[in-house]
Amino acid sequence: MVFNTGAALLDAIVLSVVSRDAEGTYGYKITQDIRCAIDISESTLYPVLRRLQKDGCLEVYDLAIDGRNRRYYRITEKGRLQLNLYRSEWEAYAQKISQIFKEAAD
Repeated sequence: MVFNTGAALLDAIVLSVVSRDAEGTYGYKITQDIRCAIDISESTLYPVLRRLQKDGCLEVYDLAIDGRNRRYYRITEKGRLQLNLYRSEWEAYAQKISQIFKEAAD
């Protein structure tokens, strides 16, 4: 992708992916789901997950899978509120940018 992904947009994408499953999801799967839209490495993702956890937007728990602990991330109520704010901001922003592109094409 030629456009930079800022911290707020990355937070919004991570919250959106995590919110898909009420039981939560784990880091590797989050990375794979996000890669459908943008290129992201696990070394970029984990600081975002930690920040969202610290901010109270995500909660974390460990689950034993095949004898190994896997860390799961689940969205909190605060995270849902933040995600709704990101969604409304994104919709307004995307409409403005789309309008600019449309006017340039006419």
